[in-house]
Amino acid sequence: MDKFQEMASFVAVVEAGSFVGAAEASGLSKAAVSRHVAELEQRLGARLLQRTTRRLSLTDDGQLFFARAKEMLAAIDEAESEISSRSGEPSGRLRVNAPLSFGILQLAPLWPRFARLYPKVSLDIELSDRVVDLVEEGYDLAVRITNLPSSQLVSRQLASTRMIACASPPYLARHGTPQHPQELAQHEVISYSYFAAGDEWTFIAPDGGPAVVRTHARIHANNGDTCRAAALEHQGIILQPDFIVADDLRRGDLVELMPTWRAMTLGIHAVYPSRKHLPIKTRRLVDFLVEALAEPGWTVHRAPG
Repeated sequence: MDKFQEMASFVAVVEAGSFVGAAEASGLSKAAVSRHVAELEQRLGARLLQRTTRRLSLTDDGQLFFARAKEMLAAIDEAESEISSRSGEPSGRLRVNAPLSFGILQLAPLWPRFARLYPKVSLDIELSDRVVDLVEEGYDLAVRITNLPSSQLVSRQLASTRMIACASPPYLARHGTPQHPQELAQHEVISYSYFAAGDEWTFIAPDGGPAVVRTHARIHANNGDTCRAAALEHQGIILQPDFIVADDLRRGDLVELMPTWRAMTLGIHAVYPSRKHLPIKTRRLVDFLVEALAEPGWTVHRAPG
């Protein structure tokens, strides 16, 4: 049995939390993954996993071996990436995390194009508005919409998006249309849970002066499309990126509020753990996203520079 395959199957089981999950992630059968782990334990003369009917857990030996095996597999992957970089052809698995709504609305149409350009790259896309730990969770790259990318990570701005305060015409007919940001404090608000400033919304006046208002959310949601859906049902005012609400505004289903006051503009960043030995597959993806999001027809705006 190939020692590399044994290690890869063992690491896949630990990361997936089950033999079934590891089989799905690796493209092998559950029986093959189970055999690889069993033969690894037999060769080492040590039990690495505690198996119960409900869950798997690592033994002390398993924790030690998992850490070392993961390092070795990462080193092999990096070596392959360096060789691929020399030949100019990216290859290997590329794990990407992106926000849910942006991933569906803006990125989903791009993945087939990238796959056709680089057929030896295997894409593993996960959509979540949660801020993941790239290193701890094993991602090659994350797309984040923020003005404050982590200083511990390397980032490149792909584009930007404008935040828009808006509500449905029936809601405004019942509650009135705010003319100044401070009036939002008296309105029903549907708030995005992951806003860095919480329920404090900031606007810039035509003369450049800021206005900060503490809103009172009737609904909190950790996804922008959920906030949008509530607004379309006349439940209150939302502050969401233009790529989520642009079509609704064009149709008149939502109305932009206080258009002379500008809400924040957020950067859309590609974030990765380190610039040192950046795999060519990651570099190619970043370059691809910069070019794709700059094309006419995309709702997001081209990054400066």
